[in-house]
Amino acid sequence: MTRIRLGVNIDHVATVRNARGGAWPDPVRAAELAIAAGADGITAHLREDRRHIRDADIEALNGLCRRLSKPLNFEMAVTDEMTEIGLRILPHAACLVPERREERTTEGGLDAAGQHNRVAPVVRAFNEAGIRSSLFIQADPEQIRAAADMKAPVIELHTGAWCDALAEGKADEAAAIFDQLKAAAHQADDLGLEVHAGHGLTFDSARTIAAIAPIKELNIGHFLIGEAIFTGLAPAIALMRKSIDEGRAAFDHRHRL
Repeated sequence: MTRIRLGVNIDHVATVRNARGGAWPDPVRAAELAIAAGADGITAHLREDRRHIRDADIEALNGLCRRLSKPLNFEMAVTDEMTEIGLRILPHAACLVPERREERTTEGGLDAAGQHNRVAPVVRAFNEAGIRSSLFIQADPEQIRAAADMKAPVIELHTGAWCDALAEGKADEAAAIFDQLKAAAHQADDLGLEVHAGHGLTFDSARTIAAIAPIKELNIGHFLIGEAIFTGLAPAIALMRKSIDEGRAAFDHRHRL
């Protein structure tokens, strides 16, 4: 059984901190607790408006992850400012995402195909600097081909629409989107891309998507931080780890999706 890595996004610890100002709760402490609880890496999104994670957080998180030999996945918009920050701090990985100031959370995937001339130079610069670039995209064949063409080593499939359909009880729609995710994961794997997935995942949906064999990593944040209010961060991460492992273990190599 190939174990799926779990990346924990700690953005919304910073959201709670920023609601009152001050220094608590500290997202760096949350990252340390997440790693101790079994997270394989930490994800943090430095937005242009700094609505949650701040520059000092990214610096501190990068230092923490280096000390603990865990990867920091630096989520960022494709802008000159964020590219400069990435090249300065040199995180393990940088996930390029679409970003609009008015959105509550990332909506949809990056248009890598339509914005090739904007995205490709950032991927190239990060590749040359030893930063593992990832494109957060929809399960669309054209977007996956674009990622492969610009030599992005990783894609992260946007699972938000599937999770929304599940939550709204739209079984047929959810099944159709899941089939798209599965086909996209296999297409990307065939093209030599590493496949990650994330957005909106819960214990149940993470268990389900873990059965898609090419997926190597799930990045989960908001749900885990919400669960932590009731159970604590470590138990929430432990249960997510268990759910993912159960989903992967349910299928042997020959029968995975």
